[in-house]
Amino acid sequence: MQKSDFRFQLPEELIAQAPLPVRSASRLLVCQRHSFATEDRQFSQIADYIQPGDLVVFNNTRVIPARLYGKKDSGGKVEILLERMIDDNRFIAMLRCSKTPRTGQKILIGDHRVLNYEGREGDFFLFSSDKGKLHELFTEYGHMPLPPYIQRKADSMDDERYQTIFAQNPGAVAAPTASLHFDQTILNKLKEKGVNTTEITLHVGAGTYQPVRVEDLDQHVMHAESFVLSAQTVNQIQQTKETGGRVFAAGTTSLRALEAASADGELKPMSGDTRLFITPGYQFNTVDGLITNFHLSESTLLMLVSAFAGIQEIRHIYQHAIDNKYRFFSYGDAMIILPEAALIEI
Repeated sequence: MQKSDFRFQLPEELIAQAPLPVRSASRLLVCQRHSFATEDRQFSQIADYIQPGDLVVFNNTRVIPARLYGKKDSGGKVEILLERMIDDNRFIAMLRCSKTPRTGQKILIGDHRVLNYEGREGDFFLFSSDKGKLHELFTEYGHMPLPPYIQRKADSMDDERYQTIFAQNPGAVAAPTASLHFDQTILNKLKEKGVNTTEITLHVGAGTYQPVRVEDLDQHVMHAESFVLSAQTVNQIQQTKETGGRVFAAGTTSLRALEAASADGELKPMSGDTRLFITPGYQFNTVDGLITNFHLSESTLLMLVSAFAGIQEIRHIYQHAIDNKYRFFSYGDAMIILPEAALIEI
């Protein structure tokens, strides 16, 4: 397949620059796998489309303050966005500056922390700290890493709203954005209806923002992300399937972790890195339904959603969203892709 198969034009004004005052006030586009049918709803109505006995799988990763601002020892400004930590004193990151530092050059962070630039690491850049304790560095000097399409600096509002209400395990540099819409009221509605919930952990990396640089998707090298899927969650999924329930992934990150852990056809407890690249033609083993936001043109996440729902169907659904002025991307509106046999009616 070609990257251009997943291209669409989005008016800039539809890119959400800030969250709505209330998490669940977003709109919800309801659709089905392999169907062109759509319904326009509010996210607060999402429980109407999930049945008793179904299971919703959330990603409980917590976004860390992963963006650093500093300067080279020569004086030039530098912006560093953590991709992932290698050990206590080394990490790889995305880098923005007027000129790439020379290998061995010092980067000053704040008044007294110094990073050493070690060179390229594929599409990323390698840094080290003589003092170690990188978690302390990012905690003290880091800023919430809003995506590059949000044209403002993070503020105190983002410290809360760019986290899910069930964020627990620090390690992500981007939020699992589909879950940003959930509040306690919705969770209570799901519970009262007999819908079960469970959690996995997948730490979203900065690689999620990396563009696909090749036209032939067979040549694309997917970025790695670490995840943990517990035996308890595996048992809950198996019990759901055995009793006729459906498994909904809250977000592409949850879906990716579940499918990575069932790549051989059997879901198993697992931890480690995944480079699973899901494109149309992929056979899904675990997930029946998907809750997700709207994704960037030609992105790997749009390819994943197209694999789940159908390429032509997603093209139609995205055009419907654009025509009806849905808000796009991290702070934007959401969609729920129901299992193929589901009926879109309440």
